[in-house]
Amino acid sequence: MSIIIYRYYEPGDEGEIVSLWNRCLNRDPVTETRFRRLVLLDPNFQEQGLRVAEAEGRLVGCFYAVRRRLPMSGTELETDRGWCPFFFVDPAYRRQGVGSRLLAEAAGFLRQEKRKRLIFSGYAPNYIVPGIDREAYPEAAAFLAKTGFERLHASVAMDYSMVQLEIPDDVRRLKEQRQQEGYTFRTAQDSDIVELIRFAAESFNPDWGRAIREGLMQQLQLSQILVARQCGRLIGFCLHGSYEGIRERFGPFGVDESQRGKGIGKILLYDCLWLMRSQGLHHAWFLWTGEQSAAGQLYLKAGFRITRRFETLSLPL
Repeated sequence: MSIIIYRYYEPGDEGEIVSLWNRCLNRDPVTETRFRRLVLLDPNFQEQGLRVAEAEGRLVGCFYAVRRRLPMSGTELETDRGWCPFFFVDPAYRRQGVGSRLLAEAAGFLRQEKRKRLIFSGYAPNYIVPGIDREAYPEAAAFLAKTGFERLHASVAMDYSMVQLEIPDDVRRLKEQRQQEGYTFRTAQDSDIVELIRFAAESFNPDWGRAIREGLMQQLQLSQILVARQCGRLIGFCLHGSYEGIRERFGPFGVDESQRGKGIGKILLYDCLWLMRSQGLHHAWFLWTGEQSAAGQLYLKAGFRITRRFETLSLPL
């Protein structure tokens, strides 16, 4: 049996990590450019959290643990937790304790940082997937269960084909009715930016505000953002292309809680799909929502189909 060396990331490992990743996580491949952007350039990245196993001069396993050093919002560092965005072991070295050793070392790193639990996955801002896909990676799911990870919540990814998109007549009539009542629906302008980012971050998720702000600093255009207002007050938004510059990636999308039940979300959803289709895009997709949530049910009624299922898991440290 080969002698296995366990260590943390060293400069020069990137190519081997990406190569092994793509052999093991074939449903979620990456390029070296994307790995650099999501991992190495993450301000929360620490070499000690990226554990690797090496045998006969090549990498045979990897387990990445990360803790927050830069607040997502305000001064909140979520000091009780760390995350595992990904892990994998060469098929030839599975069931030999490699994964368990890498997990133990990653957990040790987080314990040194005073973290009390490890979450797979759901790490913002640079998560790969929101949780384990049992259908795609049954061995990984079994490993996580065996090592003590427990389910926190489930989510689904959805896709929508826009090739034959038509806005239903009832949605058109609803939009006209709401406009007569003082609601407006339009693409965003510079005057919306500050309020929109604050609204997205404070009313929904700090990562949504970050995604909009950073997207607009890079490739996201105001023409890809829709805002809804009632008598001038911002009450909803919908956009595409904010995450990693992927134009077909839908979201984030939200409507003020006090305005729900009035069809505002339905109007914004169809307006955004129409906007995407008018740019020549054929599909809209996103990585997670709750299947039984109001948003999840809205997507399904509009014709989105579930393409993957995930479970976010937690391990006490």
